[in-house]
Amino acid sequence: MRKTLYIIGLSSLVFSCTSQKNVKKSTYKPRTSTSQAKTTVKPAPTEKNKPEVATEHGVEFFRTNIADITKNDNTISYGSIVSAKPAGYKVVKTHFPAIGQNFRQKYLILHYTVLPDDKSIEVLTQQSVSAHYLVNNLGDNEIYQLVDENKRSYHAGVSAWRSDKNLNDTSIGIEIVNMGYRADATGVKTFESFSDDQIKKVAALAKDIVVRYNIPATNVLAHADIAPTRKQDPGPLFPWKKLYDEYQIGMWYDEMTKQNFITLAQSDIDTKYNEPSFIFIVQTALQKFGYDILPNGTWDDATKKTIEALQYHFRPQNYSGVLDAETWAILQSLNQKYPTK
Repeated sequence: MRKTLYIIGLSSLVFSCTSQKNVKKSTYKPRTSTSQAKTTVKPAPTEKNKPEVATEHGVEFFRTNIADITKNDNTISYGSIVSAKPAGYKVVKTHFPAIGQNFRQKYLILHYTVLPDDKSIEVLTQQSVSAHYLVNNLGDNEIYQLVDENKRSYHAGVSAWRSDKNLNDTSIGIEIVNMGYRADATGVKTFESFSDDQIKKVAALAKDIVVRYNIPATNVLAHADIAPTRKQDPGPLFPWKKLYDEYQIGMWYDEMTKQNFITLAQSDIDTKYNEPSFIFIVQTALQKFGYDILPNGTWDDATKKTIEALQYHFRPQNYSGVLDAETWAILQSLNQKYPTK
């Protein structure tokens, strides 16, 4: 019996070992999908049909606006297109122009020359000072262009308005032939008036410029506005209100709003005039409107000249540089109408 069991066990072991040798090892293979993933092909961006660049006598121009003028993003060119000419390569305008751009010309600044016609031309063309345009006083229909609008002219000097400085970089300058002012022994200034012909020229020229470059009313300024401690031009006899009323150029306050401020303004002048806190408020209001002034609570020379510049522009009946109720009411109404954005 034991021998029989031994033989059966041995036979089972031999069969098991033989079976193990004949069985192939199996490895795990993950199941793969028989269908391949689809590749998403994005269509190439299609550019809008843009007007072509015009060529005149070998000079290229682009004069069609394809951008949003309400944002002052403009692609119009009012001069020839200046392009690089790299050696061995060709610059093409297949995708010209890009929408992301705007004009250099953000401001229009008005001046007087303090020189007669012939001398004004000489100085503005032969010396380091210049302007884009010169309006003569000859009674003709000519306006002299002295500098390309796409270039900087040297008319503003050290200057600032609101958040911008060095306004030569961002402005067009108009010089008007005018002898400026004479000061008497007490320092009182008497200004020379402008002729009707000059004002018509200035108005037509300014209108053309502000429309083409979408220049806002707050950026049509006097040289005195952007440099009040050193400049007076174009002075109190320049008719800013006429330009505003008849040509919709520049800023002016609303009479009704001014009248709403006048009673409280008179009270401020009568009771608070020399209080540092009130002076600081006035200086802050001047700064808020756009003038480059540092509030310090004192009626210093810079503050007087800044008030004087405001009066030249908006209160020409009194340009003493002393704050009166009318000037204070005008300043407050201007800040209400033209808030800083």
